[in-house]
Amino acid sequence: MPLSWNEIKSRAIEFSKEWESESSEHAEAKSFWDGFFNVFGVTRRRLANFEFEVEKRGGGRGFVDLFWPGTLIVEHKSRGKDLNKAHEQAMDYFPGLSNKDLPKYILVSDFERFRLYDIEEKTEVESKLKELNKKVHLFGFLAGYKKQEYKEEDEVNIKAAEMMGKLYDSMVEAGYSGHELNFLLVRILFCLFADDAGIFNQNQFKKYIETRTNEDGSDLGMHLGVIFQVLNTSKNKRQNTLDEELTQFEYVNGGLFSESLAIPALNSKMRNRLLEACEFNWSKISPAIFGSLFQSVKDRDARRQWGEHYTSEKNILKLIRPLFLDGLSEELSACGKNIQKLNAFHEKISNLKFLDPACGCGNFLIIAYRELRLLELELLKQRLGNMPLAFGVKSYIRIKPEQFFGIEIEEFPARIAQTAMWLMDHQMNELASLTFGNNVADLPLGKGVTIFIGNALQKDWEEVVPKNELSYIIGNPPFIGQHLQNSEQKKDMQNIFQGVKGFGVLDYVSCWYIKAAQYIKNTRIRCAFVSTNSITQGEQVSILWNELLKKYCIKIYFAHQTFKWSNEARGKAAVYCVIIGFANFDMDKKFLYEYEDIKGKPHEIKAKNINAYLIEGGDIVISSRTKAISKSPMLIWGNKPVDGGFLNFTDSEKKEFIEKEPQAEKFFRRYIGAEEFLHNKDRWCLWLKDANPEEIKKCPMVIEAISKVKDFRMASKKEATRKIAATPSLFGEDRQPDVDFILIPSTSSENRKYIPMGFVSKDIIVNNSCHIIPDATLYHLGILESEMHMVWVNHVCGRLESRFRYSKDIVYNNFPWPENPGAEKVKTVEKAAQAVLDAREKYPNNSLADLYGPLTMPAELVKAHQHLDRAVDAAYGRKTFANSAERMNYLFELYEKYTSPLISLAEKKSKKLKNG
Repeated sequence: MPLSWNEIKSRAIEFSKEWESESSEHAEAKSFWDGFFNVFGVTRRRLANFEFEVEKRGGGRGFVDLFWPGTLIVEHKSRGKDLNKAHEQAMDYFPGLSNKDLPKYILVSDFERFRLYDIEEKTEVESKLKELNKKVHLFGFLAGYKKQEYKEEDEVNIKAAEMMGKLYDSMVEAGYSGHELNFLLVRILFCLFADDAGIFNQNQFKKYIETRTNEDGSDLGMHLGVIFQVLNTSKNKRQNTLDEELTQFEYVNGGLFSESLAIPALNSKMRNRLLEACEFNWSKISPAIFGSLFQSVKDRDARRQWGEHYTSEKNILKLIRPLFLDGLSEELSACGKNIQKLNAFHEKISNLKFLDPACGCGNFLIIAYRELRLLELELLKQRLGNMPLAFGVKSYIRIKPEQFFGIEIEEFPARIAQTAMWLMDHQMNELASLTFGNNVADLPLGKGVTIFIGNALQKDWEEVVPKNELSYIIGNPPFIGQHLQNSEQKKDMQNIFQGVKGFGVLDYVSCWYIKAAQYIKNTRIRCAFVSTNSITQGEQVSILWNELLKKYCIKIYFAHQTFKWSNEARGKAAVYCVIIGFANFDMDKKFLYEYEDIKGKPHEIKAKNINAYLIEGGDIVISSRTKAISKSPMLIWGNKPVDGGFLNFTDSEKKEFIEKEPQAEKFFRRYIGAEEFLHNKDRWCLWLKDANPEEIKKCPMVIEAISKVKDFRMASKKEATRKIAATPSLFGEDRQPDVDFILIPSTSSENRKYIPMGFVSKDIIVNNSCHIIPDATLYHLGILESEMHMVWVNHVCGRLESRFRYSKDIVYNNFPWPENPGAEKVKTVEKAAQAVLDAREKYPNNSLADLYGPLTMPAELVKAHQHLDRAVDAAYGRKTFANSAERMNYLFELYEKYTSPLISLAEKKSKKLKNG
């Protein structure tokens, strides 16, 4: 298992600092490159050889400084030397290498700079050694990561979406809206595409609008209605008296133009917008963007209500490639030119069926269809060659839109999906025609993709497509967190999760996982969904995945870890997502896709088993519990003021208050939350617990503040809040300890290697944006500030967007502390923890946020934490761990050991209750 990107970055920082201080005369290339390879968790000697002898260009022999056959050549120079010459020297070795040993990369360096040449991509990147931690993604191949490339969206698609948005806006301004406007736009878009893609005669639609309609647009609506009526009428049923230009339009069929629409009253602005759209080349758009055109113009509140997040082609490929496309491509390659094998493979893919049970505008289905058609085209090339065919290519095309099925709750997106599939079918037919020299007729339209209109959670999926015929389930179901679900969606949740405790905290997308698991039971169907990352974090894991793993025997066989998912539509929706591929059976090949940068490209790594946290390891889920599984002090929330802000003050507000009412100074106490703790900010509160009522009465401004708190609480809709209006001088929930305590910010950046924690005086009032641990020692701080604990946090903790959201019942109470570490090891941890605090004290003017920034963490603090990590590892009985995955597997094993007796005890109690 490769090192995580955070570990690699941390090692890169250490390596850079070490070699920055190394003088030129003492610098040794072999030590340098051994250290460089170690940054990525690999041993140089196992992969690459120093001074590898090879024949040079032009004759003679030379020695490659460092050579990894088939992957990398390194040429190293003294500090300040010319790296271009180093590159030329490396290239001189190529003629002397066999084809299988030719490298993919050339790396040159002079101890201060490095330059990497990617020979296949024809790119080069240069950087200073001290910035290595920012460039580690370039060297993923060293760590064992496989770079995944996904096609970016073409600008033409975005331009097309915006153009359709303008047309929509102009019609809405005129009062033409709703169902009829939506269908009008679908039809116009089809006509625009048909005009440029060869379905109609070239510019037929455009010429008709230009020559037959008035410039003021007054008759444009009427003419559009006539065109639509003609497109819906077969040629043998059209009137003889029909305008000659209208008779040239083909019969479309397919139901697209069957419904009668009210004729819109249009004007010159709308006509100009339409003609402007006609000038655009619509044949170049991807039909997969078809949905985005309408996502960009629909009401944004409605879009969010149904949880729609338009999906780019780039992101769809992240799902369909590992789900089926990569495997099928490998099968096709294995067929070679063997006709029998190719025929059998063709038969197989022509019988595949796909279901998207939340298909929206059909993006996943359309891209899946396109990729399957492209695969079929490659198959036909291998089987038939590129020669023109006597009987036409159409007879060889066996992949059809009829192999694709969807379920969509709204009618309009379903219509879009059907239309977009017809457009994609046309583009694929055009490509086949170009390849083999035969034209494939498109019209009249056939049945196409089957879309059931209704609620997928209330529909029996077997009525859409029998499961014994289905191959794959794909899609991007609506996410919708618990607080955004409407009454109908909550009812769906209740129906799907009958008998499951705590399901109310789950995201709406969870329903599709259960529904799919029920449908695929005892089948070979493979599924993959895009989901919010929250279903793989925190409290949702145990509720959802206990059901999936235990009741339905689900196995995950590929997963994209958290990445940022965005789209091209107006008002972009950006969320933090995962992609999970799963089935009701196990398989040997499993893949994880890890992101060094959540906005960047993933790296593929092989895994033996993928658990619900989307890491390699056993199928363990961490359940919420109110008591800790280890012997550790209790973690509690800070104080909750429930004061409407009337009892807390900034520095300037406090100063102004005391200037006006100096006798109130004794009631002010330092007030701290996560923001103040991390960023060294000062804040104050009126702390009136045990204050003398007589003294309070002498402070009119304090009395006024208390009165405002009372009014604020009385105005609340919550009964519990109104009750505490009886004691308005006190915080709503008082948990202030009478001893010093450890403070843990409840939310912290995921970019920090460690969550900054520390001891806080009992005299400082802490609020509920923090957790606190009274009666804690240096040993407890040491364990919590260690890499061991942070690995646990990384994988188990819930997230707010991508930030850590630390919790008591999931993270802290389930954390397996060292088992009987012994007095000496405890002292060692305490000493190392104190050294971390001492290192912080050397920077009194810096905030914890500065000290723990990934690029600004001082060397002394880095070293202090490294010593602490080693001390904590020793407390766990280990000298070291190879990587985060090994640490996490160790912690999972310890968790199982600690919780097994608790589970047995709970089972005994349950049996006892049942038996009375």
